[in-house]
Amino acid sequence: MTFIDSHCHLNYKGLAEQQQDVLDRARAAGVTTMLTIATRESEWDDVIAIAERERDVWATVGIHPHEADKHPDVGTARLVERAQHPRVVGIGESGLDYFYDHSDRDRQRASFRAHIAAARETQLPIIVHTRDAEEDTADILREEMGKGAYPGVIHCFTASGAFADIALELGFYISISGIVTFKNAKDLQETAARLPLERLLIETDAPFLAPVPHRGKTGEPAFVADTAAFLAKLRGDPLDALAAATATNFQALFSKTRA
Repeated sequence: MTFIDSHCHLNYKGLAEQQQDVLDRARAAGVTTMLTIATRESEWDDVIAIAERERDVWATVGIHPHEADKHPDVGTARLVERAQHPRVVGIGESGLDYFYDHSDRDRQRASFRAHIAAARETQLPIIVHTRDAEEDTADILREEMGKGAYPGVIHCFTASGAFADIALELGFYISISGIVTFKNAKDLQETAARLPLERLLIETDAPFLAPVPHRGKTGEPAFVADTAAFLAKLRGDPLDALAAATATNFQALFSKTRA
């Protein structure tokens, strides 16, 4: 049985210092593909270098909403240019974070739209981060979809069931992280239990959000197997069926990985 970690940060502290061991443990756990995500421009070369070196790792280019103020010059053209690299398969992560408000909200929204435009132009999926910003995120996704279709995924989903329905209506995939295993995640568990299997992805967001039974530890891609096992039991799906479906979904969404 094999798994795909659709969102991790292999260049982050906690993983970077022991990167080869982290990769070896992931492979031993059955993880056959990992997508390492950029959150600021200074990381782009790093994540691409990992993907060039490791054939089971792919990369993205993007600016996290926390970093939007620091990257006023990173627009659609620069994203599109760097996305031409054969190991870059997605745009992001980008989106809106009104919980921390580390960047001006107008700047976040402008950056988000620039990333969506890059996703539309390249037809590479946008990886969407949204926290305490459901209404604005939904409005922007709808408005931009009206300008032309683009693929995408709501990563580390923790939003409402209503937002999940909107995302699904727009053709998005929804990625579930280790948060679903937490005792206080009842609302998320209810939503995850009813998501259509054909639109579901799994992720770790490592080094963050280690699932039960690893809570308190540094998260790593190997732990996606634990999230998958919990999710399969929650949904009543055979684990091998869920693993196979989420792998198929990943390859459908991140179509460049099939080349």
